[in-house]
Amino acid sequence: MEIVFHLGCFGLVGFNPVFSLGLISLIAAIQALISGSFSRRNRHRAFWIMVTLEYVIFFVQTVYYRIFQQPLQIKAMLLGGKDALTNYWREALTGLLHAAPLLLLIALPMLGVGIWRHLTTWELTYLTPIKKLRMGLIAGVSLIYCVSVMEIGNVLDTMYAEEYREFYDPMSVMQDMGVMTMVQRDSAYEMGEMMESLWDRVSDSRPREEEPDRQLAQGTAGESPDTLKGTAPEREQGTEPGSGNLEPEATPEPVLDTSPNVWNLDMEKLTQLSQGNKETEWLAEYLGRVAPTNRNEYTGMFEGYNLIFLTAEGFSTYAIREDLTPTLYKMVNSGFVFTNYYVPLWQTSTSDGEYVNTTGLIPDGQHSMRKTADTGMDMAFSLPRFFAKEGVYNWAYHNNTLSYYDRYRTHPNLGYDFKASKLGDLSEEEYGDKIFYMEHANAWPASDYEMMLGTVPEYVNLDRFDVYYMTVSGHMYYSFSGNRMSSWHKEEVQGLDMSENAQAYIACHMELDKAMANLLEQLEAAGQLDRTLICLSADHYPYSMTQEEYEELAGRDLSQDMDTFRNSLILWNAAMEEPVVVDKVCGAMDLIPTLLNLFGFDYDSRMYAGRDIFSDQEGMVIFNDRSFVTDIVAYSRKAKTTTWKVDITEEEQEAYMDLARKDVKERYNFSAYILRNDYYRLIRQCLDEEKTAENPERPAEAVLPWPTPEPAPTTEPTAGMGGSPAQ
Repeated sequence: MEIVFHLGCFGLVGFNPVFSLGLISLIAAIQALISGSFSRRNRHRAFWIMVTLEYVIFFVQTVYYRIFQQPLQIKAMLLGGKDALTNYWREALTGLLHAAPLLLLIALPMLGVGIWRHLTTWELTYLTPIKKLRMGLIAGVSLIYCVSVMEIGNVLDTMYAEEYREFYDPMSVMQDMGVMTMVQRDSAYEMGEMMESLWDRVSDSRPREEEPDRQLAQGTAGESPDTLKGTAPEREQGTEPGSGNLEPEATPEPVLDTSPNVWNLDMEKLTQLSQGNKETEWLAEYLGRVAPTNRNEYTGMFEGYNLIFLTAEGFSTYAIREDLTPTLYKMVNSGFVFTNYYVPLWQTSTSDGEYVNTTGLIPDGQHSMRKTADTGMDMAFSLPRFFAKEGVYNWAYHNNTLSYYDRYRTHPNLGYDFKASKLGDLSEEEYGDKIFYMEHANAWPASDYEMMLGTVPEYVNLDRFDVYYMTVSGHMYYSFSGNRMSSWHKEEVQGLDMSENAQAYIACHMELDKAMANLLEQLEAAGQLDRTLICLSADHYPYSMTQEEYEELAGRDLSQDMDTFRNSLILWNAAMEEPVVVDKVCGAMDLIPTLLNLFGFDYDSRMYAGRDIFSDQEGMVIFNDRSFVTDIVAYSRKAKTTTWKVDITEEEQEAYMDLARKDVKERYNFSAYILRNDYYRLIRQCLDEEKTAENPERPAEAVLPWPTPEPAPTTEPTAGMGGSPAQ
């Protein structure tokens, strides 16, 4: 089963059987002990139950991998099983059909045993006490062997030991050591988390210290920043035309501020509060030495502007055609133009993609976004929190169900007023006011264009707004029979000389293009277009397409230097006269610090794993398996390739790689420990107000409680622009 799965899913990529051989021996010994303890009839029943369960494991992992290009973990089954069955049954059925030949091959051992059992007098042996002892000895030796393999690998600092123990990467473990090894490691991981959680609930009976107010940071539109306790003082206003000063004083040429983006963090207090936990102790030490990014020529470029931030489902630069997607084409090739932008694929594809886009952190395992809501994590440094401090209301919209991925909990925890087009399994009585109207809300996938019609009128006529969208029109699978958005634009792409899947992919993104065109129209009609920055990034590339199909779409080979994950970032404002070309390597985790810098927010750049793209620090993109791309090198752990972009000596290369690997590992640990320990809450307790008062250029904007949420501002819907049927 392992051999067939590996060849069917990974091809001729190398496989390390050293650990899996011991694990398979251990499993076999345990199964023999179980079946050999029953009577004759029950021995065979137990045998077939165990063999069937093994096949089910391979069956499920095969289908899931064929759909999502990732292994199915226990946490995903526990948290998202119902959602997946109700929302993505079409994808599951398609994946099952595509995987059918491989599933039949994996079933051959079961079929062979059945035929052998039928044609021979084969019997399972009843184990006497002596035989049980022997079998137990085999199990014990196998267990010792497995532990020894990992201990030796750890001492020798091998990649397989690191992926299995210190940095658990399910995808790498499955590919390198097999399905059963991944399932065993994942089970141990989940069991450890469950035991730790149980121990915390049993042992932690101490009363907690009073914590800062955890209410959402939602101030009302037009509210003065001075009414929010702890906010920065207003900036001095320059002399405006018509203000009465007929002879304004000459002002000297401004000097570019290149000071670091940091707050006055009381490191002594933070270190003290972090004691007693290895992870928080490490975080305090790391924050004390990590280099912050500096302000630059783009700092505050869009201060006081509106923001519309979109995570586009399955978006890829290869969907863009000047004739078929003219609005996306215009926005990608004007404004800021990024030539080296990457969007990695994470374990919980879309949800983790959103998590990276909206937090600037690397996911820790699966469902990191959901963990923030489950633990009540203080998302003090999310983007909407900064807007709220300036009295700006924050909306988030999704043209699918309110409950999927628990977005009705996660996005308000980020600071957004979240709305969707369908309830899912939530109560209409409780959440009915969080639904916006769409004519074809039940289409699959739903229309991004209709989402704009139903949502933009809610905010477009306000003085200022911050809006987030999660689109869905670009969702897999890409065909004219199973994708409503593709079928709507089928005729427009029929002339393209490419396969149906590639045509259907472009077709469904024409609906996104139509949505963006309508968004710009509504902004312009409301006089908001020049005052709005639009940011659009993908959640992941279209991984449901085969590599051959994706390369057909791209029109070139994508096998080098993580080219599969190259993408376009839209960072666009209508008033920008000339495009600004950015060649620096950058990625999705850089979005939040970059936007904070562009909007002129006072922030601490050490709070994120990403970096401001416009800073003078070297660019780096980190991938799920800890491969990375920088301005100097592209390194693939899986392919074991290192491509240098500059000519340096071998000694310099070795020194650079050591530092880069350390940086990658530390950013991973930083992100994981922040999430696991709700560390932002602790950091907020250590921002020194007195020191900040001495330096007004470094206001501690995140020290005090966030403002209590107010009702959303109201605005009259624009005629002909959508809204509810009553409107």
